[in-house]
Amino acid sequence: MTQPIIVFDLDGTLVDTGPDLLAALSHSLKDSGLPPIDPNLFQAYLGMGGRAMIERAFRQANRTLDDEQHEKLIATFLQHYTDNIPGTSQLFPGARDAMQRFADAGWTLAICTNKFEKLSHALIEGLGIHAHFAANCGADTFAWRKPDPRHLISTIEQAGGDPDQAVMVGDSKTDIDTAKAAGIPVVAVDFGYTDQPVATYEPSMVISHYDELTVAVATRLIAAANEGTTTQAEAP
Repeated sequence: MTQPIIVFDLDGTLVDTGPDLLAALSHSLKDSGLPPIDPNLFQAYLGMGGRAMIERAFRQANRTLDDEQHEKLIATFLQHYTDNIPGTSQLFPGARDAMQRFADAGWTLAICTNKFEKLSHALIEGLGIHAHFAANCGADTFAWRKPDPRHLISTIEQAGGDPDQAVMVGDSKTDIDTAKAAGIPVVAVDFGYTDQPVATYEPSMVISHYDELTVAVATRLIAAANEGTTTQAEAP
């Protein structure tokens, strides 16, 4: 029997990259004449990438952003972010212990992110956690990306896992929609990057700390999914 697999989103789920993404945004906009960035207004956009964050900054300032300027700004954003990985980014509290719990129990671990694959690899290597993951698949790994369920399914397959023995962990509507479309139970963290409470999107379970993500809970979620039930698992 194939060992079970747990698949993590990256930004806002496993790693708090917010400060470094905001630093890259501020750097890219420093000569644009826009007012300083208010971090509180960008929390929901941190997981959408630099392009969406730049668009948001211009909309807030009621400024027009043409395509040529947008491309220059995103190139500056990506270069600054890349040059400073891992920066101040760090694992969310309890994440490292949770990863070890699942590894010790014989689970396969993988990452499925809409971050570019090169940046995802650089981040987890910089944080010293790359050895935990059998696959790390980004926005450009395949011809599709989240919320296309094939991104998640292909990540599981690349890691040598079975979609029928899988759990997804994410922080956004995109992650939840992806997992649901793939028929895979999804645990949502409520401390990530989203403009609505993640419970709104009806994941299989919501956690507020990685201490709540146990092997027993994940196992029950898989069993419930395979039985075709909708009962949500509860933390012990």
